Amino acid sequence: MDFTQYENSFITEATKVGYSQLNIQRCLDYAETLFTNKVPVIYNSSHLSAIVGYRKEYLKKAALHTKYFYRDFEITKKNGAKRTISEPLPSLKEIQHWILKNILYQVPISPFAKAYKPKISLIENLKFHRNQPKLFTLDLENFFPSIPIETIENIFIELGYSNAIANLLTQLSTKDNRLPQGAPTSPYISNLIFKEADESIANYCITNKIRYTRYADDLSFSGDFDEKKLLYKVTAVIQKLGCKINASKTKLMTPNTRQTVTGIVVNKKAQVVFHKRNALRQAMYYIQKFGIKEHKQYKDIREAHYLEHLLGKINFVLQINPKDQEFIAYKYFLIDLKKKQNAKKYTIDSIVM
Repeated sequence: MDFTQYENSFITEATKVGYSQLNIQRCLDYAETLFTNKVPVIYNSSHLSAIVGYRKEYLKKAALHTKYFYRDFEITKKNGAKRTISEPLPSLKEIQHWILKNILYQVPISPFAKAYKPKISLIENLKFHRNQPKLFTLDLENFFPSIPIETIENIFIELGYSNAIANLLTQLSTKDNRLPQGAPTSPYISNLIFKEADESIANYCITNKIRYTRYADDLSFSGDFDEKKLLYKVTAVIQKLGCKINASKTKLMTPNTRQTVTGIVVNKKAQVVFHKRNALRQAMYYIQKFGIKEHKQYKDIREAHYLEHLLGKINFVLQINPKDQEFIAYKYFLIDLKKKQNAKKYTIDSIVM
């Protein structure tokens, strides 16, 4: 439906229920801006409730009492520190997916941002940095929590939403006035918040013939450049956002060292780091020699979906290097093993039934 069709339909229905000409025109002026920005027209909380399929009371509670609509748990980072993940409850997560797909995805992000883009793989962040004289990587400290809620709300206001709707959409996408690590909306919102910074950093890099990409909170630079000048420039841009560079994760890598981008080796060709590939080789050796059940017992592996987990890791290796014949063989071995397990389970279930 184009705006002319919407306008005619709205005038007809609004006239039936007694809207004044002034109110009709105000609504259409509001709607036209949203149409121009290719996002859904939302007049008020009742309208949003009807669109997403949840009661207005639920939306208001989820917006006002955010901490009760998330499940918090901790994961261990590489350095041993803990990271809190806030996973939204299923109903709120469904609403956030709607906001992401229908509103946020309509706003383009910087081409230099390589994470959380539909149909874009990790390899997009790696190919720019292969076999370079220098690789310089920076990490943002507490990226999601450091983003002010006002800047998030401004995304929706700039699209044309009223202050009330912009605030409601923001509250439905945040927890305790911060971007929650675990909500489906958070990563793309962070890309939108960082868009201007991406452009500023990219302009400097283009002028100085430096390759630049950003994958979430990991910034990567490669080429032949003065890393001190680059760090000074990037730090100034980052500070304007209210963010901070994690000095302990700043790395300069030269060709005679292992150069990695988001944990992937990029010296000559993209490859998952050796210790991860080697751990998979060892697991596959024991599974192929003794069987997966015996391997799990020996290693005290209690994960219910271990085979699928292992297959996922092998698929990740192949995503980075699709022609790795060794891991291709591992993949098909596990697929065949999974088929045999499923066939055996089906036979047992048939007997029990």
